[in-house]
Amino acid sequence: MSLKLNPEAREIYRSIRDEIARKLLLRGSEAFLDEFSPTTNSEEIARRQAYLRENLQRVKPEIGEFIEKVRPIHFRREYLHDRILIVNESEVKKAEALGLCAVSTDPADAEEYPLVLSTVGYGIDVELTPTQITPELYIQPLWENRDTLEALAKIAELTGEKSIAPELLKQISGIKTTMDRLSTIEQLEEILHEKERELNEKVSERLEQFSLTLKGKELLEFLSELRSGDYGAIFRHFSSVENEILEMIREVEEELGKILGTPVEIFSREELYPVSVPPEKVELIREELTRDFKVEMYLKSRELAEKVRPLIPMLKQEIRDVYRLDFLRAVKLFAEGFSFPELGANGIAFLRGRHIFIENPQPVSYVIGEKPQWFDIEGSEKVLDEKVVILTGANSGGKTSLLELLTQIAILTHMGLPVPAERVGVSVLDEVFFFRRKRSTYGAGAFETALNGFVKALRSEGRKLILIDEFEAITEPGAAVKIIGELLKVAHERGFYVVIVSHLGEDLKKELPFARVDGIEARGLDEGLNLIVDRQPAFGKLGKSTPELIVERLARKKRGKEKEIFERILKAFKNG
Repeated sequence: MSLKLNPEAREIYRSIRDEIARKLLLRGSEAFLDEFSPTTNSEEIARRQAYLRENLQRVKPEIGEFIEKVRPIHFRREYLHDRILIVNESEVKKAEALGLCAVSTDPADAEEYPLVLSTVGYGIDVELTPTQITPELYIQPLWENRDTLEALAKIAELTGEKSIAPELLKQISGIKTTMDRLSTIEQLEEILHEKERELNEKVSERLEQFSLTLKGKELLEFLSELRSGDYGAIFRHFSSVENEILEMIREVEEELGKILGTPVEIFSREELYPVSVPPEKVELIREELTRDFKVEMYLKSRELAEKVRPLIPMLKQEIRDVYRLDFLRAVKLFAEGFSFPELGANGIAFLRGRHIFIENPQPVSYVIGEKPQWFDIEGSEKVLDEKVVILTGANSGGKTSLLELLTQIAILTHMGLPVPAERVGVSVLDEVFFFRRKRSTYGAGAFETALNGFVKALRSEGRKLILIDEFEAITEPGAAVKIIGELLKVAHERGFYVVIVSHLGEDLKKELPFARVDGIEARGLDEGLNLIVDRQPAFGKLGKSTPELIVERLARKKRGKEKEIFERILKAFKNG
């Protein structure tokens, strides 16, 4: 069963979950985090702990850069419009049921399609299976996700696990030249226009270098030919340049043939300058290259698909394992320096616990319920296995933070995760209640709401941890002592674990002999007149509040008449 949490405790659980989730690199990894929601099943908690102990060590620091490169690889059964399947009448229903491409019994319908597949000897012979009809749907996703396959191979190296990725990379390497051809088709216009630009530059340079020099008799003959209307004389003198330009065009077209993988004659021979590529020729070349690419891609994919298809389930599982590994990585980062709690204790005890959401917190040690033998710190001899504790002491001394830390440790334990302490023992619970003080809410309504919440926490049996932060803040001190006293008696009778923060510790102790009173005290003022607080509770000792130290700080800060008044108040403290 799930561990029951009241709204404030659930808010702390969400904060923990969000903190781990922020460290995930892949969106799909959150599903594994959800598998670790708090449970009351001690066997399940132990199983999770064992799983994490075994697997967190597989996570190496450098693995994150490869995990974030992994993407899901989708193999979809799609309808492809670039092919037609010619079958006999008896096969039409089965072929159409595949839903992969156009189906016909008439070969005349095949004229418009680059790819013609057939079971009747017209076009490329196929069987009525997806790997025969649309093999690209198995190969192209792998090619497009080479980064993922390479990352999977590297992750396997780092974890010492086997990977199917190297074999898949080896298989799809066979279509590299074909896919390079597709890239060329996609860049066809840019390639042609670049060659056009280069050719025009060369022609322009050659024309700039050309000069017509005629002397003596040659000049007289040239002028005579022009007077007689023989304008061919001009072109005869330019023919050598024309031949050079035509040679330049042939050379460039040979280069393009090598780039495109097919002979081309694309530049006009009519207008030699500027040289240009007719748009209609661009489209004809594109259509021809695309048709050749589709046939080549189909044939190579069909050859590979039979080998690749059986490996796809293993690939999907391997990617799923990476999401789990991402979850483990996030937990390892989150739980750096944490330890696994020991289950089966009768209460909660921890050494040097550290609040998760406070930067550089002072470590504290604490115990509610049965004191383990290893819990041997200063003052712990005063701990007599009390299940009900009243926590008293200095304002801003860390009492609320301690309640939050107790909640964090309880929740993390029931998630099966390590907790922020050096050593921990936790009783498996059914419910955790954390009643945070509502600092902006007072009056009868607030009092009624709070009282209802506390009574609900006490009304049923079970293993419970109840943490209450300053109940008396919403009612009169005298009434608070009576109400809190009775509530804690009920909790004691039912064996619940309770810590209540209160400034009424002395009065409550008289009413509740079974309860322990612990205190957090301010030790004085530092050079900057800031409170010096030891956040480690003193066991069995009433913690004094801080008004006297605050008055002393103000007396030392103020000047004139204000200083005199604060000194008078301070004197009253010392004399009282």
